[in-house]
Amino acid sequence: MAADAGGNITQLLRAWSGGEQSALDQLVPLVYDDLHRLARRHISGERDDVSLQATALVNEAYLRLVDSKQATWNDRAHFFAVCAKVMRRILVDAARSRRALKRGAGLTVVELDEALVAAQEPAVDPIVLDRALDALASFDPRKAQVVELRLFGGLKVNETAEVLKISTDTVARDMNLATAWLRGELGRGECRGTGVAT
Repeated sequence: MAADAGGNITQLLRAWSGGEQSALDQLVPLVYDDLHRLARRHISGERDDVSLQATALVNEAYLRLVDSKQATWNDRAHFFAVCAKVMRRILVDAARSRRALKRGAGLTVVELDEALVAAQEPAVDPIVLDRALDALASFDPRKAQVVELRLFGGLKVNETAEVLKISTDTVARDMNLATAWLRGELGRGECRGTGVAT
């Protein structure tokens, strides 16, 4: 994304935070491709029809963000950090719904687009990853945030450093240590692979 587009995104986010609804209409086309790319990466292990799933994930994240009346956006990096958290919640909720369906329970309609719920198991079980991240956050919240921003948010090292107000060296070190710890935890879990990239 071009630097001035990022600045324009920050201005629009602040205007939207200030209650200017027209800013949202201008913002969506500027961030949609990045959100779609982020969503595709998160669900690429789910099944072959990735674009439909990514669209469903982006749409669900968009709906949750629009419903959030108290969001105050600092800048583009902060926005994508929040989007990462929202997408993580959506994917974990979808995985829980899939599990309930496999056990024969929950024969009710699921709010999230059926394309996500009907997907095959991902390479890493999102529920196991979510639990591992929560466990990491219980004793080292910053490392868990680094993983969430990099893995779920798709933020670069410098963007992650900016959001967390730490150095890029600290981000790289935290990511390496957290990744090693998560691989150990996921190896003990019930997932089929580690899937945690540095």
